[in-house]
Amino acid sequence: MVDLMTALALAITIEGLAYALFPEGMKKMMAQVMEQPSATIRVAGVTAAVAGVFVLWLIRG
Repeated sequence: MVDLMTALALAITIEGLAYALFPEGMKKMMAQVMEQPSATIRVAGVTAAVAGVFVLWLIRG
């Protein structure tokens, strides 16, 4: 459980840094995402989730 909370905290930190360092870029990116069809966003989300599980599997063995 500690590992899960650590990973969540790290993800929030990285996302927060992106918004703090590149606010205009993040606004542009969000606008571009809003223009995409839901299916495209869903595929990107599933792909990211599968990649995350794969990396976790590689690390944890």
